[in-house]
Amino acid sequence: MRNIILILILQLCYVPMLALRTISMVKKLTLLTAFFGFLESIIYVFGLALVLTGDQSTLAMLVYAIGYSLGLMIGIKVEDRIAIGYRSVLVNIKTINHDLVQSLRNQGYGVTVTQGDGREGTRTMLDILTKRSSEKALFKLIESYEPHAFITSFEPTRFKGGYIEQLMKKQNSNKKPSPSKLR
Repeated sequence: MRNIILILILQLCYVPMLALRTISMVKKLTLLTAFFGFLESIIYVFGLALVLTGDQSTLAMLVYAIGYSLGLMIGIKVEDRIAIGYRSVLVNIKTINHDLVQSLRNQGYGVTVTQGDGREGTRTMLDILTKRSSEKALFKLIESYEPHAFITSFEPTRFKGGYIEQLMKKQNSNKKPSPSKLR
């Protein structure tokens, strides 16, 4: 019975690690990917060894599969909480809402405003890039000004230039030690 519980615990650790490794790999976070891969492989070997060297009961294999499924659910929740990366949010509204645009900019969002021809006439599009961890707050802010806005979001894989790049350079320069500290 002890091995069955251990198998479940190992799967609940292994599968979220697998999810985080995959996500960090897709986002090209090399060191994080290697770290998660190392932990994942250690846990995997122990868990698999328990299943294959034990009495290979149906219960052990079932617990292994249940642990895997639960681990997937935990991995999704963990990734959603840490929210690595950025979201590009497109907001389609009937007319320009200067108060919304100003509020977004005051809160640090880069906003590009364009006009387009929709089925029912001219529409205003707001193009906003935000950290994934700020996406829900951004949606609430938009909905408070424009409750009927059509909003889509997607994950950009690369970006260059613009407001967000300036912010990232500014943040990175604040993290780097000054030349006097390197001596």
